[in-house]
Amino acid sequence: MNYLNLKKNIYLSNFTTWKIGGPAEWISEPTNTDEIKSLINWANNKEICCNIIGAGSNLLINDKGLKGLSLCMRKFKGATINKSSGIIEAYGGETLPNLARKAASAGLHGLEWAIGIPGTIGGAVVMNAGAQGNAISDYLESIQTLTLKGELRTLKAIDLDYSYRSSLLQEEKLIVLSARLKLKTGGEKAEIHRITNEHLNHRLTTQPYKAHTCGSVFRNPEPFKAAQLIEDLGLKGFRCGGAEISKIHSNFIINANKASSSDVQELINLIQKKVIDSYGILLKTEVKICGF
Repeated sequence: MNYLNLKKNIYLSNFTTWKIGGPAEWISEPTNTDEIKSLINWANNKEICCNIIGAGSNLLINDKGLKGLSLCMRKFKGATINKSSGIIEAYGGETLPNLARKAASAGLHGLEWAIGIPGTIGGAVVMNAGAQGNAISDYLESIQTLTLKGELRTLKAIDLDYSYRSSLLQEEKLIVLSARLKLKTGGEKAEIHRITNEHLNHRLTTQPYKAHTCGSVFRNPEPFKAAQLIEDLGLKGFRCGGAEISKIHSNFIINANKASSSDVQELINLIQKKVIDSYGILLKTEVKICGF
């Protein structure tokens, strides 16, 4: 069993960007597809559930922890880039900022907006992550996945029913092993780097980039912006326990002082109630809530 690098009762707060989360019954950090297959088989043989936690962004994990096997994908990374065709093949644990920098260095245009998103390509594909009017589905051609029964499946982007922060992958539990993207070729590296840095600087000045957050908490209820609705209610800086609505960007909740998962959940519920009472709009969470 040691070859699976399994650990028991490790706190998931060590694996999430919010720094919140109780102990995992079992956890492993696979580095390749064969390890992932072996771990899935192991979990199936023990008849326990499997939780995919990616690199730990966009997740609120209960302080009571998670039963079963949790797979942290942050070591399952890497990407191959074809500069002439613009094709990128990225493993599921490759982070979006790393991929954006690699694309810029290759002179490929299309991922400049992704530089400040603290997630993996696997998570981005599932959530249809995006920013500044762009989304990962705009550049995705296909993905290779693994079912929780250990079966490999290749899916085309056109079959994933993409829309704003939504895809069929949110309804079916599949592990995204890799994604194939098609970017625009023939760009000036210096210009692409400049645009990429502009996007990063914009995030640094308009979001609590260095604080412990999960990214945006709520989906935008088009045509409105969740942050504006929350800000207009005067909720910036409001706290529940150690969780605080960011004073910089009100669609971010900060772990300001040893926040518990219940602190964050209470704050999410409070925001939803105040917005629906004032505007008749139910804010849906972008963050995935686990173990409650």
